[in-house]
Amino acid sequence: MGVRFDYDYWGNQDGGKNNAKDETTEVTFFMPNGVLIIQTYSVNATLQELKADVWEEAERYPLYCHLGDKSMYYFSAMSATSTGCCELNDESKRLFEVQPLFCMFRFVEKQVSVNNKLINNITTLLGKTLSEKTLKNPEVNDFRTKMSYLGEEIANKRAAMNRMERIAYQYPPKLVTNKVLPELVKKRIVNGDFCVVAKSADMQVTVKIPCKATPDEVIKRILEKKQISANTRNENSFDFILKVCGREEYMFGDHPIINFQYVQDSLSREETPTFVPKLLRNVEIFEDNIYEIPEDITHRTNSTGSKQMSHTLRKVKHITSWEVDTQFSCVVQEIADLNCDANRNVEVGIQLGLFHGGKSLCKPMKTQLVSLHKGRAAWNETIVFDINVKNVPRMARLCLVIYENVRTAKGIGVRARRTKDGFMNPIAWVNTMLYDYKSQLKAGAVTLYTWTYAEDSQSEDVLHPLGTVEPNPRRDECSSMILCFEDYKQENKIIVYPSEDQLMKHAAKNRNCNRPLNRDSAEEVRPIKEILMPYIHNDRLNDMHEQDRNAIWAKRRECKDLEPDGLPCLLYCVEWNNRNEVAEITALLQEWPILPVERALELLDYAYADQYVRRYAVNCLRTIQDDELLLYLLQLVQAMKHESYLYSDLVDFLLQRALNNQHIGHFFFWHLRSEFQFPSVQVRFGLILEAYLKGSQEHVAILLKQMQCLRKLQQGSELVKKGNKEKGKSLLIGHLQERASGEAMSDVISPLNPSFRCKSVRADKCKVMDSKMRPLWIVYQNSDINGDDINIIFKNGDDLRQDMLTLQMLRIMDRIWKSHGHDFRMNPYSCISTDRRLGIIEVVLNAETIANIQKERGMFSATSPFKKGSLLAWLKEHNTTDEMLAKAVQEFTLSCAGYCVATYVLGVADRHSDNIMVKKTGQLFHIDFGHILGHFKEKFGFRRERVPFVLTHDFVYVINKGRTDREAHEFREFQILCEEAFLILRKHGCLILSLFAMMISTGLPELSSEKDLNYLRETLVLDLPEAEAREHFKSKFSEALANSWKTSLNWASHNFSKNNKQ
Repeated sequence: MGVRFDYDYWGNQDGGKNNAKDETTEVTFFMPNGVLIIQTYSVNATLQELKADVWEEAERYPLYCHLGDKSMYYFSAMSATSTGCCELNDESKRLFEVQPLFCMFRFVEKQVSVNNKLINNITTLLGKTLSEKTLKNPEVNDFRTKMSYLGEEIANKRAAMNRMERIAYQYPPKLVTNKVLPELVKKRIVNGDFCVVAKSADMQVTVKIPCKATPDEVIKRILEKKQISANTRNENSFDFILKVCGREEYMFGDHPIINFQYVQDSLSREETPTFVPKLLRNVEIFEDNIYEIPEDITHRTNSTGSKQMSHTLRKVKHITSWEVDTQFSCVVQEIADLNCDANRNVEVGIQLGLFHGGKSLCKPMKTQLVSLHKGRAAWNETIVFDINVKNVPRMARLCLVIYENVRTAKGIGVRARRTKDGFMNPIAWVNTMLYDYKSQLKAGAVTLYTWTYAEDSQSEDVLHPLGTVEPNPRRDECSSMILCFEDYKQENKIIVYPSEDQLMKHAAKNRNCNRPLNRDSAEEVRPIKEILMPYIHNDRLNDMHEQDRNAIWAKRRECKDLEPDGLPCLLYCVEWNNRNEVAEITALLQEWPILPVERALELLDYAYADQYVRRYAVNCLRTIQDDELLLYLLQLVQAMKHESYLYSDLVDFLLQRALNNQHIGHFFFWHLRSEFQFPSVQVRFGLILEAYLKGSQEHVAILLKQMQCLRKLQQGSELVKKGNKEKGKSLLIGHLQERASGEAMSDVISPLNPSFRCKSVRADKCKVMDSKMRPLWIVYQNSDINGDDINIIFKNGDDLRQDMLTLQMLRIMDRIWKSHGHDFRMNPYSCISTDRRLGIIEVVLNAETIANIQKERGMFSATSPFKKGSLLAWLKEHNTTDEMLAKAVQEFTLSCAGYCVATYVLGVADRHSDNIMVKKTGQLFHIDFGHILGHFKEKFGFRRERVPFVLTHDFVYVINKGRTDREAHEFREFQILCEEAFLILRKHGCLILSLFAMMISTGLPELSSEKDLNYLRETLVLDLPEAEAREHFKSKFSEALANSWKTSLNWASHNFSKNNKQ
């Protein structure tokens, strides 16, 4: 029975002491944002239940965006026996036990000691502070709370680590994932043994060790050899750890020494692995209490706990969206601050569409055209979509574009879209989710801040479903749009999407009743393998016939049991605007076998929006080794852009792995930091970076030092651009020799590779390079006295993200080939983007460009590319014995084959003699990947490059060991190698396409839409049988060979116009 408010309720009504379940009272809450909320509750409700419920109620009130997460506040109340307000921290107590005076509570923000030093350092690392306007929303609060718990939990575990565990976190061992030894490595192992070199301050010894020996056993043998050689005292091997010479890289654990990446890399290069036995106590590791030990999370109220209310609370007024059998609709009200020509009459309209994973859910709609006045236009027009609310999927997004209606396409170029009234000129776009982060269907008015439509957009659709769902944080610079979402006559009820449990029950009910789903009646006698054959290993899903879509869906359980790798095909067949099919696929995913990493990655690109599909994909990645995760980290960071909300399983997974492995954390930080410049990801990436830095405070000082070093390099780069080459070099050296520069650039972990520690800059060895952006060649002294100098190139003015992508794809191709037993001696050097048009590239020593080799050997620069013997003569000069030359020719042949195929498949363009290099050992490699996916340069309307890949007559001359006969045995073997390399990549074609698809959201001009993937589809010819694919590649090989004279002509022109010999 309800009662009126009573100032002395507890004294007059026995205060619920009889514990009557129907006893209720009005409770007044003074909220931290100044709002007053009055609700009726059972006296048996706990404080925790009251808080959860009133926070949900607060969403209906103004100023909700100014509330933090409920865990940030405690209850405060007066009682009849107290003289003031009491702090109530035990939220398990019931209302009748607390007996607040006047039944009133005030919420007070907890006094958390703010670590100003950490906050300032995070701001420094981000380069800017996040806008408070954009951060004041409940989803941000929820994300921060969840990430705080995750970070503190892992930080507490790290604080309890012993010394070896801390070494494993800070210097994780680098192990190979392929346990089959490459042939080049096997050749260096004799009777199961190979030689290593061990260095110390006073001596060097060579030791023969078994390839199956553990690092501890290797140390023991090294110390025994030292004791014999130098007659020193016996040292305990347990006091030492095996360090790679010249690197901050350690080998430990029960792994065979041959399984370490450094060992295999050294042996394959015919080098001897070199180690330094280091005293364990001298290994530099993080200290306790870098800033502060996070409070024990077990003492905090867990705000992420169950949201299920007990029976003591009023019933939460929720209904599921599946109960709303009404067409989805919204009201377009107005736009403001639209940037259009104010000197002419402008008519604007808005096109709207509902999408799921890039696929339209129903027919797009348009508003009426209205006149624009001073940047404002009003409609107040209701838009009704041809889909019922009950069939709108959880991850549906509303995409909108504001367009100008013009009579002619003149002046708007590629953006023009023809309509019955003229042409559409898209001006601005914005996307928003239909459900919020708590699965509640949005209702009421919302203001959306738009993005400017790209001038060079190549998309055929004016809507931008692959674009961000984040509002533009630069609110002062963009137009705004006000929409009003319908409440479907559910004024006092919140419409929520069914929970996973409800989806499962719905699917089970359909199965138990033998209720056939949509398309289950499809008659198909073919087995599932035959139906999937044209699609499962190629990227032809968009070409799938309706009959095959229906057949695959009808045989979904057969697919699960017999062809689980066909999951991407099955997901393509799901009708996401049919709730029965959505429930069925959600239930089926619970039973689906774990897929290999290669297939699971496909499920994280933009096409797969469903949260349960993406959760399943992340679960398939959980067992991935750290080094393999690093291989795909670039794409996984980009895949976070495809997440519909700030928190997701993918974000949680990547943060956990980064917080548990500092090397992963290093690249995780820089991949995020380099894109933080873009407004579309500033909030998302800023919050993720904040979560990482707060959870790994041990890493902050290292990253700050790197940032200081990069700033000094940037200052030096801007300085040298003011003068000519010689003056630039003196300006650079002077800058590097300044005391402030020396301090900032000393004792720094390399951003390019955290295994290298740079002691100080060797200013006298640094130089300014000749190319347009005047990159700096910087030489560092290695902190390891036994290590070689560390050489890097600092670039200011070039976007290195495309180079990073291409080099990473070359690493993946190299890995694929090696897993099939082929080592093509690839050299995908390191490259990292650190900020907008800033980054670092690894220097490959003892290498020269083809242009310089040709000009050095040719009498005239213009004719030197036609001298076929120049490259072979250069190799002979640096490989003076027959054995060395044979090895160099083999290295050249293998690497040439690898790069021919790789550059053909990736469509690497702008190939000339200055961006192809050869090492003195014969290893060929490509540099500068400014144009990919077939974006070939043109001059006067003609393509400058007209060959599939570079295979010039001087390359053939080296491969044939000085003969010109193209039918020679060596050249025939080379062609077979190329064919095999191509066919192996085709077998992994879906992975290559998926990795590029995950990168569409990067903003790279040459990878901005689905269209850009067509080049890969054309080169990989995944729709052809293998025999036909081989013939296709043979034709491309013949074309490259036949037109090699054109390449030589282009190179001659290039050499004539540019003299870049340094």
